[in-house]
This record gives sequence, C-alpha cells and structure tokens, in this order.
Amino acid sequence: MRRFNALMLLVLPAIALLASCSEEKKDAGPPVRPVFSSVIELAHLPSPSFAGTVAPKTETPLGFRVAGLMVARDVNTGDVVTKGQRLAALDPTSLQLSVGSAQAQLANAKAQLANAASVEQRARSTFQGGTATKASLESSVQATQAAQSAVVQAQTMLDKANENLSYAQILATFDGVVTATSVEVGQVVSAGESVVTVARPEDRDAVVDIPEGALIPAIGDAYSILLQINPAITSSGVVREVAPTADAATRTRRVKIALQAPPSAFRIGTTITAVRNSGEVQKLFLPASAILDQDGKTLIWVVDEKEGAVRSQQVQLVGQGGAHVEVVSGLEPGTRVVIAGVHSLKEGQKIKVEGGARS
Repeated sequence: MRRFNALMLLVLPAIALLASCSEEKKDAGPPVRPVFSSVIELAHLPSPSFAGTVAPKTETPLGFRVAGLMVARDVNTGDVVTKGQRLAALDPTSLQLSVGSAQAQLANAKAQLANAASVEQRARSTFQGGTATKASLESSVQATQAAQSAVVQAQTMLDKANENLSYAQILATFDGVVTATSVEVGQVVSAGESVVTVARPEDRDAVVDIPEGALIPAIGDAYSILLQINPAITSSGVVREVAPTADAATRTRRVKIALQAPPSAFRIGTTITAVRNSGEVQKLFLPASAILDQDGKTLIWVVDEKEGAVRSQQVQLVGQGGAHVEVVSGLEPGTRVVIAGVHSLKEGQKIKVEGGARS
C-alpha cells in the first residue's frame, strides 16, 4: 500500500505537466510564417531618349480632279518645286472634245435666242398694228425667255468643260519639295487619286515612336533633338501631337515634336535622337514575383510591421512581362511588400519578416 501511494505521488505531477503542455499547445494558435519581403523605394532613371526621323509638318498629296491617262510627270522624289509649276498632266483629248461640244451647244443656243428675239419683235409690231392677238405676243415673249435660259445653260456647260480641261494638269499650290510619287506615266488614274506628295520644308517635326510602357509625353513637353550622325548638332523641340492610341502591330505611340529654328542639317528624312528635358525620372518598380492575380484584380501583400501580419492591396501596373513591373498607382514609396510565396498567404496572416532589402 505504501509503495502504491509513493508511485502515485510520482505519476500525478507528470500527468499534470502533460496536461499543462497540451493546453499550452491548444492556446498557441497558428504558427507564425516567415516571409521574404522588400521595402519598395523610388528608382531614379536617366532622361528617356528615343530614335526617330525628321519629317515635314505639312505634306499634301496632290491628284487630278478628273480621270484619265497620265502622259507626263515632270518631277521626281526630292525635287524642289515652286508655286504654279506643272507637276503632271493627263491626255487632254477627251476633255478638249467636251469643250468643243459645249462651244457648239452655246453657239446653237445663241442662234435660237436671236431667232426668238426676231419673232418677238415682229409679234410686237403686228400686235401694235392690230393684226395679231395678245396671246401670240405672249407666246413669242416666252420663247425668247426660254432661249435666253438655254444660252445661260450652254455657257455654264462650256465653263465647266473648260474647268475640267484645266484639271488635266497638276500645278504646285505652294513652294515645297516632292516627298513621294505614286503614279507612273502611262497609268490610268481615277479622280482624286494621289499622284505626287509635296511637303513644306520650312516647318519640320521630329517623329518618334514611344513604347506603350514608357512614360508618354504631354503636349508642350520640351525635348532636345540630336542628329545621330553628329550629336554635336542639336535643336530644341516641343511636343505638338501625341497619338491617342498605340499602333496595333508595334504597340507604340507616334509622337510629333515641332522643331524650333532647326539648323539646315536637319533635312527631311534625317535620323535623330530625341531626349526629354526633364532631368531624372523617378518610378516605382515591383519584382514580378510580388504580383498576385486574383479574381480579376492585381494584388500585392503589404507587411504591417506593427501587427506582424500581411494585408492585400490592389495596384495598377504597366509593362508586365519582365522581371520587374512599373507601379502606376496603389503603392507608396517606403512600403514593405512580400516578394516571394505570395500565392500561399491569407488575409491578416501572422508573419515573421525575413529579408530587409530595399528595391
């Protein structure tokens, strides 16, 4: 009996200790998970630069206003032309025949008018002499008026035929340079078809194509334009036009920068480099491993260091597909973000920070 009591005195404390450990395990809650994180800071980038070419600000495609067979083209690409100079011509034969026909119709109408006027004059004389009725006089007056209208109509047709004949030639409407020719001698052209393109050389643009993921400039932004063949030759420019949408094939936006008093070396077609006058550019970048796509939203896990937990936060990004992506909105500089294992975290989960790198 004494042995039993002594044994119980040894076993009971052990049982109590095991029960205490079991209760502690129940109250301990889920384990704290270590995560690898990084503090996201602004990245300082140099001023962006883009390659492009010099292009005329104004280019005018010129064509014939009538259809026909082109028999002459007096200019080629690169030729300098002056206002009123002939650039191309059609075979005028059919147009000249139309003019001749209109002239004959006008002559006939005038003869009809002269005859009607004579008839009216005789009718007035006989009416005054009392040998003709008033109805016959009114009839002759109406015939004269109809003949006068026919003369006006024939004259209009002749003017139109002469105008069409003048359209058989393309004349330069301003001083410029030929930048393109699209029709050769011997071709039949339709009315309005572009034959020669003439540009005004005094107003020039630097034209660049900017990738959709890059910072798209705004109207009025200043740029420095450098000749690629000799970067020492420069000009200043201001953005005057930005394409509203990206090209479907290249995913770039065309930007036109108006050159301000460019040197003569900035000839049309010259290759240039456009550098934005903005100093350093600051942007936020996230590692691609920090991005979580869930329910149609782009999320990141933000570390709440005070609570020792994570919470999800929606962000807007551009330029996805590389090792790093640019953050447009939804994240402030200096925020600590989980950058690995984002698919296995839960909202409000307790974590232990490992890694303090600044990105």
